Amino acid sequence: MNQTFRTKSRHGYSVKFSPYLPQRIACATSQYYGIVGSGSIFVLDVDPSGVRVVQQFEWSEGVFDLTWAENNENILVAAGGDGSIQVWDVSQPQGPLKALREHTKEVNAVDWSQTRNEHFVLSASWDKLIKLWDISQAQSIETFQGHDHIVYQVSWSPHVPGCFASASGDHSVRVWDCRRSDGCVALIPAHEAEVLSCDWCKYDQNLLFSGSVDGLIKGWDIRKPAHPVCVLRGHKYAVRRIRASPFSGSIVASASYDFSVKIWDTEQELCLDTVEHHTEFVYGLDYNLHVPGQMADCAWDELVHVYQRPLNLP
Repeated sequence: MNQTFRTKSRHGYSVKFSPYLPQRIACATSQYYGIVGSGSIFVLDVDPSGVRVVQQFEWSEGVFDLTWAENNENILVAAGGDGSIQVWDVSQPQGPLKALREHTKEVNAVDWSQTRNEHFVLSASWDKLIKLWDISQAQSIETFQGHDHIVYQVSWSPHVPGCFASASGDHSVRVWDCRRSDGCVALIPAHEAEVLSCDWCKYDQNLLFSGSVDGLIKGWDIRKPAHPVCVLRGHKYAVRRIRASPFSGSIVASASYDFSVKIWDTEQELCLDTVEHHTEFVYGLDYNLHVPGQMADCAWDELVHVYQRPLNLP
């Protein structure tokens, strides 16, 4: 069953399913397409009767991404247009528990580590920096430098503790290791245009996917990054978000500025399905870890869709 929620004058940037509650999603939105104005975070519960707002948080500037805590079902961390990352408690309707401010420009992305016991969060910004945080502390633990342009996304490895990837406007994807003094362990000149998204295969610790303004999705073996292991062609415009399936090592979903979501078989380099239910740029995309085949997306048309796609697509 498909469910739809309208964010009402807020344009969708990111949507994430809760790792704890199968019915719960959070959506990061911004006013006026994120150019000016404030932002809102919607925490939603989805069931056959519809979509219910559990909590709505307001921020003075746009909110461009969010991530659920891996150790507390009520904690969210959000990325702000004012350079902040905010820590929110869904069980408390008042303002954020804290706002951490070190980035000097907009924060594009945040991600919570899935492989370590610490409360580690990454943030990526227009200031070209990536920061590592323990949200129980007032300052960041470490700052990673190397990208020559905006860092659009960071993604923790689901397999290797301390390892993460980043996607940047400098056309590259980088792989980093928090345990090494030099940080960056692989520089992949992935595309001939800005790289907007990256995500790890959930079944192969060496396989990383990238999506770019050139409309292409590429798969990379990080041990041999000279050539991609697959190239997926079909989007007409920029690929804004990639999500590797948690249920199949060969399935990847992508969201694009061409208003569509596509589902791909990376082994056959084949588009299996195209979902066209938005009328604006699609920014957010996620899989539900608890419900096989269930997905959510959000777009600049003020709509959040939650829907089911068959796992056994032809």
